[in-house]
Amino acid sequence: MTQKTIQRLRATSLFADLSGATLEQISRVAYERRYSPGEIIIFEGDLCQSVYFIVEGQVRVYRLASNARQQILLQLGPGETFNAVPPFRPAGGNHATVEALTDVTLYAIASDDFRRLVETCGELALVILKDFAHRLDHLTNLVEDLSLRTVRERLARFLLDRAEAGAVTRRWTQEEIAAQLGTVRDVVCRTLRAFADAELTRMERQQIVLLDRAGLEEEAGV
Repeated sequence: MTQKTIQRLRATSLFADLSGATLEQISRVAYERRYSPGEIIIFEGDLCQSVYFIVEGQVRVYRLASNARQQILLQLGPGETFNAVPPFRPAGGNHATVEALTDVTLYAIASDDFRRLVETCGELALVILKDFAHRLDHLTNLVEDLSLRTVRERLARFLLDRAEAGAVTRRWTQEEIAAQLGTVRDVVCRTLRAFADAELTRMERQQIVLLDRAGLEEEAGV
C-alpha cells in the first residue's frame, strides 16, 4: 500500500520533485479519502484535523458571510493542497469551507504528523513554502479586485479569463458568478444586461458570447 501511495503522491505536481526518502516519510502518515460532488470536506471554523493533498478532481474553497452569501476564494485541482496553514496557528481552526465539485480523491495528513514532517524535512518545508507564496499572491490579487475594482470591471475580467473561442463555454449561473466576484445575483444580472445593451456580449444557447473583446478589455482596465 505504501508503494502505491508513493506513486500517487509523486504523480501530483506539488510532490513531483521530492526525493523517494521524503515521499516514503509522507506515505507512512497519509491516508486516502474520497468525496462525491457536493460533499463538504471541511467546514469553516471547525478545529483543523488534517491537511489535504488533491490527487484527482476539483474542489471549491469559500467563506460564508452571516447573510449566507458565499465568497469563492479558490478552486483547486490535482497536485494542490488546502488547509496547510491552520496547523501552525495557535487556534488551529479551518479558515474556510471546502466542497467537492467533482468526484475527488485526496490524501490527508493529520495536523500533528504534518507539523512533524515540516519540522524535520527541509525538502518538504520548501515545497510547502512555495505553495504558500503562490496562494498569498492569489489572495492579494483577490483583495485588490474586491477593494479597488467595481463589479463591472471584475465581471469583464471574469468573462475574459474564462472565454474559449469567443464564448464562456461553461454554463455559469448568475449565483455562481456572483460568488466568484464577491457580489449578489441582482448586480450580476444588471451588469450582464448592460454589457448586452452595449453589444459587448450576448446570450446564445445559455452561453455568454463575447462580441467585443477589446471593449471588454477596456471595461476590465486591461
